[in-house]
Amino acid sequence: MARWFSIKPAITLKGRKFKGFSGWSGKPLHPPLTDFPVTCYVLVGLFDIISYALGGARSTARDFFVSGTHVIIAGAVVSVGTALTGFWDWLTSTPKHTQAWRTANWHMTVMLTVTAIVVVDIIVRLRGWDSAYTGLGTMILSVLAAALVSFGATYGGSLVYDYGFNVETSGDHPVWHESEKDIFPGEH
Repeated sequence: MARWFSIKPAITLKGRKFKGFSGWSGKPLHPPLTDFPVTCYVLVGLFDIISYALGGARSTARDFFVSGTHVIIAGAVVSVGTALTGFWDWLTSTPKHTQAWRTANWHMTVMLTVTAIVVVDIIVRLRGWDSAYTGLGTMILSVLAAALVSFGATYGGSLVYDYGFNVETSGDHPVWHESEKDIFPGEH
């Protein structure tokens, strides 16, 4: 009977080369870390639009403001590790003066801009913590961060999916051949 699932090879670290802040061969640290801040920054933009639209007339507006503050802070905390692993990838794996390098430079520039906007957004939020709802300036910062993080993530995605940046397997690897045997990292 044909096997339908292959589970263990995808989650094992055995046979994978450790690459420091970059993670392991085939299991880089930066890409999965990006999901959390991107999601947080998009959500806080939506929460702030809702809070601003509801205004001070409803207590729900305050709830969305508070939730947005918690979410943006959580995203900012995780973005520290995301930025460090991304910088390490750029520093150690990106050949200079190539299209991939230029794309990585643009991705990093956009994401550092997002980080600056998020820091300002958090400061504004904490200074206006007693607000009944999200103010116009805070909402603009959050929506700008959400738009820019989505824009910047497009370039990060291109590095992986278009250019194969830090992707280990490709071409005629045995995992693409019809077989009932699982191939583990380091096997051919």
